[in-house]
Amino acid sequence: MDSTMLYILLSIVAFLYILTTQWGNRKSGSSARLPPGPYPVPIIGSIFKLGNKPHHSLAALSKTYGPLMSLKLGSTTTIVVSSRDIVQELFSKHDMSISSRSVPYAAYSYTHNLEKNSMAWLPVGDKWRSLRRISKEQLFSVRQLDASQGLRKKKVQELLTYIQDCSMIRKAVNVGQTAATTTLNVLSNFIFSIDLAQYDSVSAEQFKDLVGALMEVGGTPNLADFFPVLRPLDPHGLLKRANLITGKLMAIFEKHINNRLEVRATRSSDAPSSTNDLTDLLLDMCESEIPSISLDDMRVLLFDLFIAGTETTSSTLEWAMAELIRNPEKMSKAQSELKELMGNQDGPVDESNISRLPYLQAVVKETLRLHPPVTFLVPHRAISDVKVRGYMIPKDAQVLCNMWAMGQDSNVWPNPHMFEPERFLDVKIDYKGQDFEYIPFGTGRRMCPGLPLAHRMLHLMLGSLIHNFDWKIEGGVRPQDMDMTDKFGFTLQKNLPLLAIPVKL
Repeated sequence: MDSTMLYILLSIVAFLYILTTQWGNRKSGSSARLPPGPYPVPIIGSIFKLGNKPHHSLAALSKTYGPLMSLKLGSTTTIVVSSRDIVQELFSKHDMSISSRSVPYAAYSYTHNLEKNSMAWLPVGDKWRSLRRISKEQLFSVRQLDASQGLRKKKVQELLTYIQDCSMIRKAVNVGQTAATTTLNVLSNFIFSIDLAQYDSVSAEQFKDLVGALMEVGGTPNLADFFPVLRPLDPHGLLKRANLITGKLMAIFEKHINNRLEVRATRSSDAPSSTNDLTDLLLDMCESEIPSISLDDMRVLLFDLFIAGTETTSSTLEWAMAELIRNPEKMSKAQSELKELMGNQDGPVDESNISRLPYLQAVVKETLRLHPPVTFLVPHRAISDVKVRGYMIPKDAQVLCNMWAMGQDSNVWPNPHMFEPERFLDVKIDYKGQDFEYIPFGTGRRMCPGLPLAHRMLHLMLGSLIHNFDWKIEGGVRPQDMDMTDKFGFTLQKNLPLLAIPVKL
């Protein structure tokens, strides 16, 4: 049977499956209990309403159908939430009931079993709790972050040295890529005790490109998700691309893990480790009498840490720099605050001073409001029927929280399209998961465990970059003419990279 005949056969099977499902819903009356939403086209549902920027498209639809909306995407029921009140009710009362994950088919890597080992995709259970506990205690606890403060300061000083070299020759800096290199080296030193990349190196560029490509694949609407019967065909080739990218990235980390295993194998049992980094700590857990983590779990955990840690931090830093350059008066206010605290002292901002920089904190908060790193958070899945505002979120429905739309809500944020850090100066709104109008890192059980590190890295890098340098757009482009369009993916990336020339202050 050739591929064309197979595709036709599977399409017929999909048609019969969806038709049967829709008839069953009508018979039971369950569809009447769903939240309002656009009337689905037979078979395909509302797939074509997503467009190439689903966060924009679904925000527009919510203005018609309300902040609790349902869509039929093929055979998948998707619930879209885009208001503070409903998010609060959903996560305060039903957090456990929607705590599972809607895993995209592109995450089903045949070689690394990401859907079975990744903390991001695992359902809440013993394995997920173990990985979460290890992350919180060994990476993101206050004790660990305080102990590694010197490492971050050293790496940001190396960043400033690189920027200074660019300034001397009037060379434009790719801000997002440079921030990714810094964050990558902070993580790789904590995990492997080495730098994984150098500034302006091919390896740094390749790593950033691979991570960006993986985020793009992860955010691309996929027929294999809407019609599971089509998964064997991988109709868009997204699983194939994801496998290729994941394999290249995983090979980088596995090389260093295997090198460490070889070193440990030749070391006498009573000899102390020469590194005592996270890799040694995790390998000790793997090799203990009662292992709390397997070697496969460890590989995927490190993969998660590198991918999530570098992409979200670097993209947010790039957006923040772009907004400050585009709004010179805001840049001036942030620089004045830093100068008042640090005087003429060059070098990195001290992490202990972050709490004494309210305007810098407001800049970061405003950036996360306008440009949330993950527009829909990581998709949730209902593990049981959930009743909200008189409507039913059915078991196995995908639940999307449109963070971008919530940041544009004029009922909550005056002048929501404007970059106004001042809005955060007189209100005690934070992104730690308790203020439901503003949860760029999520809330509840599935809140991002890396928030404490992201908080420190964003303020440390942003404050250091604008305290030591002024910035001009390459090519003499006026700040108000900058391209500020976004590019949808699993993370929200800037459509065009920010290329800016540093000028020493």
